[in-house]
Amino acid sequence: MPKSDFNFSFPIRVRYAEIDGQGIVFNAHYLTYFDTAMAEYFRAVRAAKDGQDPLAGTYFHTVRNLVEYKAQIGFDDQIDVYVRTSRLGRSSATLVNEIYHKGGNRLLTFGEAVWVNADPETHKSAPLPDQFRSLIQRFEDAPLDKG
Repeated sequence: MPKSDFNFSFPIRVRYAEIDGQGIVFNAHYLTYFDTAMAEYFRAVRAAKDGQDPLAGTYFHTVRNLVEYKAQIGFDDQIDVYVRTSRLGRSSATLVNEIYHKGGNRLLTFGEAVWVNADPETHKSAPLPDQFRSLIQRFEDAPLDKG
């Protein structure tokens, strides 16, 4: 999807400890980049919506992660991790992550995470709270229900 479809990005500089023997980012670190950017995304949603916590009343389990490696990222590269919620189901949220070099337009990595809201005691799926749905839809400025 074009970068213009995203309302949020988070900058990261690749550290030496994150590269492998080939001098490129070790594959497991991409999930850390995505997770860090998604945490900052929810902070931005909260800040944009008068301090309302979008995660209040949620207890998410990650049920799916996808990473597609399009191009190499190396030591000391400055990257931007773009995040958006692409879908809200009855109990799930799908978040898309894309990584670009800072200021660049070439997609380096694509990621997708599916989170399912669960009852904290039973760990069974539970509907997304209306507040979560509303805050995310307003931040994304788009309806995100399953269609």
